[in-house]
Amino acid sequence: MADFKMQHGDIILIADGEKALFLRNEGDDDYPNLDVFREEHHENPPNREQSANRRGRLNDAGAGGAQKSAVEDTDWHRLGQERFARDLADKLYKMAHSGKIDRLIVAAPPRILGDMRKEYHKEVSDKIVGEVDKELANHPIYEIEKILQS
Repeated sequence: MADFKMQHGDIILIADGEKALFLRNEGDDDYPNLDVFREEHHENPPNREQSANRRGRLNDAGAGGAQKSAVEDTDWHRLGQERFARDLADKLYKMAHSGKIDRLIVAAPPRILGDMRKEYHKEVSDKIVGEVDKELANHPIYEIEKILQS
């Protein structure tokens, strides 16, 4: 969804894999005024800090045990991002179900946006009027307003 126009009262979720801002447009269609009403943080250190050991190695069959192959390690950082996306989708569902969302705009990096989409309940999907596949979580609010307005 690319073309949308923010309206007064719209809820905007700005997220990345570790931080989420819930904003409400207190302005109007032409002059948005985004107000943060909720902020979420998820501790998710880099994968190298979450892995306990080096990657495992397996002896290759048929090579007499002389060759070894690396075993793919679990990406704990990525799993943490997916878990955070699920949590955000759940919070959106609760907000939508309780009538706190009429219109929703979601901005997140493409991978996080995709993770959240997989978890959306129909009640949330029906309220989404716009998506922006961009990392905006660390931008100041005035820049977010400009980016979403354009």
